[in-house]
Amino acid sequence: MTQLTIIMIYLAMLLGLGLFSSRLFRGTSEDYLLASHSIGPFMLLMSLFGTTMTAFALVGSTGEAYKEGVGVYGMLASSSGIIHSLCFFLIGVKVWTLGRKYGYMTQIQFFRDRLESDKIGLLLFPVLVGLVIPYLLIGVLASGTVINGVTRGTFSQEMFAASQGGVPASWASFVVCAVVLVYVFFGGMRGTAWANTFQTLVFMVLGLVTFCVLATKLGGQDGFMANLRAASEAVGEDKLTRHHITKLQFFTYMLIPFSVGMFPHLFQHWLTAKSANAFKLPVVAHPIFIMIVWVPCVLVGIWATTDLASIPDKVPANAVLAFLVKTKVGPVLAGFLTAGILAAIMSSLDSQFLCLGTMFTNDIVLHYWGRERFSEKQIIVLARLFIIAIVAVTYYFSLFEHRRVFQLGVWCFSGFSALFPIVLASLYWRGLTKAGAYAGILAAICSWAVLFYQSGFAQNPRFLLFGMMPVATMFLCSTAAMVLVSFATPKPSEATLAKFF
Repeated sequence: MTQLTIIMIYLAMLLGLGLFSSRLFRGTSEDYLLASHSIGPFMLLMSLFGTTMTAFALVGSTGEAYKEGVGVYGMLASSSGIIHSLCFFLIGVKVWTLGRKYGYMTQIQFFRDRLESDKIGLLLFPVLVGLVIPYLLIGVLASGTVINGVTRGTFSQEMFAASQGGVPASWASFVVCAVVLVYVFFGGMRGTAWANTFQTLVFMVLGLVTFCVLATKLGGQDGFMANLRAASEAVGEDKLTRHHITKLQFFTYMLIPFSVGMFPHLFQHWLTAKSANAFKLPVVAHPIFIMIVWVPCVLVGIWATTDLASIPDKVPANAVLAFLVKTKVGPVLAGFLTAGILAAIMSSLDSQFLCLGTMFTNDIVLHYWGRERFSEKQIIVLARLFIIAIVAVTYYFSLFEHRRVFQLGVWCFSGFSALFPIVLASLYWRGLTKAGAYAGILAAICSWAVLFYQSGFAQNPRFLLFGMMPVATMFLCSTAAMVLVSFATPKPSEATLAKFF
């Protein structure tokens, strides 16, 4: 009950922060969706980092390291530290400049102008929504699993036999969705940025505390460094190397972090920046922050494979971190550590919900039905209604059979990575044509769908194609289709090229 009480207090604090931020709302759709371009360097860093560090990073990386070993860190954390910052610098700053100059709020608005295509939104919107929903599922599934894991034994077995006396995962996921929905509904982008800043600080601090406490409990030695040595020496040789990961698989994993260049929620966060100078701090600090979060999570994951952790075989990978927190630390600290895990999960859910509401409102309703038909208040209501719908759909899917959070995340990010050549070419290649972009998008999503089906819908965690990660095939298909069709079709008008170059 102690853990549950602390979790509820934390969620109530988040609600209070979101409702307070709504008092600063200026009543315009631009303020609700982009916080009136008022976000400075520190909050931009916290928003970008909090948005990219999801359940995939905490719950997922711990579970995947438990299954595959320490090589998980090199596959994604090391490359993400460099590639994310590269995308902020090459894509983010340029997008911000064009967005401020031409009033863009979403990716689709930018692509519509750049490609001289009024119908690009009808193709891109369902693709982006279809890829974001699995991303949302990662957070919803992980939040339910974590809360259930740390509250087991709180209630009688007769009351909650299926969840072993803990809060049922479906109930926990519902509450988390409801809390995020409330502060996004009322606070918009400003509420989201404030909540992300608070939550990023919470999960970074509590994540380090979790690491130190678990190391002490597992090592059983007097000093902290002695505990680290003892815990690591107990790990089997296969988990201390890339034993389960081939070189080709390892290097093709490096394409996955390019997904941040096409995340619609990151695109929207970039546009909230007060100035181009606000990007300096995120570009420099983001890799350091990734190391601070991922190193402890991966180490805890490989320590969990040892006899010191005593993890039963029936514990799924998604629940390893929750199991260790539940069994190795006291109830008060376990409650705070769970709040930190939830902070990481919720700091990405809010941005994703808001970005989907923004795209639906601006790119579908207002563009095809006419902005003049709607007042500012009606525009905000439309965004809020679509956000409610997306939350409901995501929660509904979370009730079905679960997948490993890490694998679901890899497939989601692979889809966005396959679209990365489109945004890179649109910003830096004058020869990109409308037909070329359409071909690239279709090639990306078709190859993703075929490979996702062949993997058993993410059930096969070792699914490779010619020894490579599936993302390599998707990336190649998208790039080849885009380039070949662009060379064979008419170039954009001189007016468009002058506008963007």
